[in-house]
Amino acid sequence: MVTFTTRLLQMGNNVGIEVPEDVVLGFGAGHRVPVTVTLNGHTYPSTIATMGGRFLVPVSRAVREAAGVAGGEDHDVTLRHDTSPRRPDLPDDLAAALDSAGLREAFDALPPGRAKEHVRTVVDAKKAATRAARVQKVVDALSG
Repeated sequence: MVTFTTRLLQMGNNVGIEVPEDVVLGFGAGHRVPVTVTLNGHTYPSTIATMGGRFLVPVSRAVREAAGVAGGEDHDVTLRHDTSPRRPDLPDDLAAALDSAGLREAFDALPPGRAKEHVRTVVDAKKAATRAARVQKVVDALSG
């Protein structure tokens, strides 16, 4: 775990935390490090990424609102290397459809972000028919 003070970078509508290279290398996990970020008392999962030759952690609008921060401000940031599995919780209907199609292993092999996006599309459906169609779309995507 490491804590440092930094100015939140404002780049157009985007805000990011610039992470010093020695901090990134100190995690010993390469250049794309999964981390838990604590910013102004708000904690969220993210990943250090290389953008424009700098190591950055994105700070989404939702995170900025929850943490009460804005681009251009100075803040203490704590990063902890997150070694926990980053797999989304599967809704029962999606899990059942994947199991019956024999695609659970294929789903589990997806990168965490792709798996999360499939789950999000299902759980964001407002109507049962839409949800069922989205479950089928996930199954079809993994079948093809």
